[in-house]
Amino acid sequence: MSIRGNSILITLAVTLIGTAPAWSQSLLKTLDPDNDGTVDLAEAKSAASKLFDKLDRDHDGTLDKRELRGRVIAKDFAAADPDNDGTLDKNEFLALVEKRFKAANPDNDGTIDTKELKSAAGRSLVVLLK
Repeated sequence: MSIRGNSILITLAVTLIGTAPAWSQSLLKTLDPDNDGTVDLAEAKSAASKLFDKLDRDHDGTLDKRELRGRVIAKDFAAADPDNDGTLDKNEFLALVEKRFKAANPDNDGTIDTKELKSAAGRSLVVLLK
């Protein structure tokens, strides 16, 4: 790669790293209606339930891969779809949110803080709920 290409990549990386705290703080505020600085499972599921309703554009009570728009990779979608009907109903979607929440909460204190949201598991939850 050229020096110019490397410079662009470095600039992009620095920009993304510099904005990560603001991004995670903003998301935390969105998911944290009681403003205690953390997200608990009930808050995550409440946000997920509202998101489900918004994403279900055909109002059939399920989300297909198109409606999820890249929030879930194929392997995770298949695991979250135990009836193999090619869609996630609200209970299946909320179960996936709970699985990702628990993965993002390694200290098992029942809440996710900004630091945990920035972890790989936290980012996976964020991608699902964005």
